[in-house]
Amino acid sequence: MSELLEITNLSICFNQGKNAVDSLSLSLQQGETLALVGESGSGKSVTALSVLRLLDEQHASYPSGEIRYRGENLLQAPVKRMRQVRGREISMIFQEPMTSLNPLHSVEKQVSETLELHKGMRGPQARERCLELLQLVGIDNPESKLGAYPHQLSGGQKQRVMIAMALANEPDLLIADEPTTALDVTVQKQVLELLQGLQQKLGMAILLITHDLTIVRRYASRVAVLEHGKLVEQGETAALFAAPSHPYTRKLMDAEPPEAPLAQPESGKPLLNVSNLDVRFPTRRGLFGKVKEYFHAVKRVNFTLEQGQTLGIVGESGSGKTTIGHALIKLTASTGSIRLDGQELAGLDQSAFRPWRRRIQIVFQDPFGSLSPRMSVAEIVREGLEIHDPENTQAHDQKVIAALSDVGLDPEARHRYPHEFSGGQRQRIAIARALVLQPDLIILDEPTSALDRTVQKQVIELLRDIQARYGLSYIFISHDLAVVRALSHKLLVLNQGAVVEYGDAGEIFRAPAEQYTQELLQAAFFYQQKDATITTTI
Repeated sequence: MSELLEITNLSICFNQGKNAVDSLSLSLQQGETLALVGESGSGKSVTALSVLRLLDEQHASYPSGEIRYRGENLLQAPVKRMRQVRGREISMIFQEPMTSLNPLHSVEKQVSETLELHKGMRGPQARERCLELLQLVGIDNPESKLGAYPHQLSGGQKQRVMIAMALANEPDLLIADEPTTALDVTVQKQVLELLQGLQQKLGMAILLITHDLTIVRRYASRVAVLEHGKLVEQGETAALFAAPSHPYTRKLMDAEPPEAPLAQPESGKPLLNVSNLDVRFPTRRGLFGKVKEYFHAVKRVNFTLEQGQTLGIVGESGSGKTTIGHALIKLTASTGSIRLDGQELAGLDQSAFRPWRRRIQIVFQDPFGSLSPRMSVAEIVREGLEIHDPENTQAHDQKVIAALSDVGLDPEARHRYPHEFSGGQRQRIAIARALVLQPDLIILDEPTSALDRTVQKQVIELLRDIQARYGLSYIFISHDLAVVRALSHKLLVLNQGAVVEYGDAGEIFRAPAEQYTQELLQAAFFYQQKDATITTTI
């Protein structure tokens, strides 16, 4: 293998502050995969963006170092030369395809753009190449997707379109920045195996940026570990995982979630009973508003939940996981029976259901989106008390302080705003907002997605501790089966709105009965598999 990319003594500084990357040196060979790992803020994405000089040069500077691509120092290359490099010789898959794809342009226009810029392809020739690329990245019926817009595609399809754009000109180096964040485990596996197959076919090198060590272990040739912008350890993947030498690397590896939940109370009384839950969304209406077609999102779902117990709900995107959570708290209309403590809730209107919201709370997937940026932490956490307990205002502050203490946050920080906190801290604020009302049930919708493994472990330990202390019940919705396994006593597996498998979580993880469940577990725990039978590996 020949040297393709060499970064030497690179330092990156923003607005004359502390270096975001400090004296970093690493190299990438032709045809290999180098994984950059570390927690948020370690300098992974900044390093990747600097290779293509995509950092805002009004705010970012390079006090020292070189970035050499085939011997050429890209930091000194003129703008015209960098335009040639970007997309043709070095391409990048960005972390969030929904924000990286232009919402106003069709798939064909966005993929064709790079072909026109670098190869002069237009018209039928560009269209034919677009179809070829969409087929290459595994998009079914690509002709129907050429005219589609990003919002009309699933998360996995958007990520595949990003990959198609990046591979359009068959680059020598592909930078993949968290290419599978928030994707289902099956789609993650498909995307990573796709990249691996294309790498072998095209002979390209991959710089893989991720915080998921499971992915690193399976797909990377070598690993470089970053902490606060400094390279603390690097080496061959197998050797580094077998014997990490730096304490920070060992800390990352020790952050895997526990393999079983805490023991549930022996005499847990029934709390929630759901039967024949059905959700349909109108997709086409007639002249007078009569529904002619609908999408059947949740199909006659049944489950029970005891006090102090956690029910994990898993399945691919579009399987109905979040819809069930929203139906339970009447954010989505549904039919069927929902009984809490023996009381039927399904027939209640919004006004009659309002007092019950105190007993059923929800923590949404994106805490930054669900926390008002104009409200302080104290106002956010207190809001539920003001609605449900307006006569006892003198006790509100003490309850806010107690809730923040319960989730491990300094109560003195309650006068700050959400943007002043890290992702893990914002998630703790969202949990405190739910906890302050002392509910019986908390619905947790992907509460750890896109968090670093170390932060995920902190949130898992927090949830386990709160559950043990207060006897709370959880409905835990997630595509991360390792996290589900750490929390769930029962497991509900969904596929296209229907229940595939339901029962004791430990039993299902040990010996899944259904083919769909087996495929999910194989995709999630492939690194543990030593033979073809899942029952001996999970």
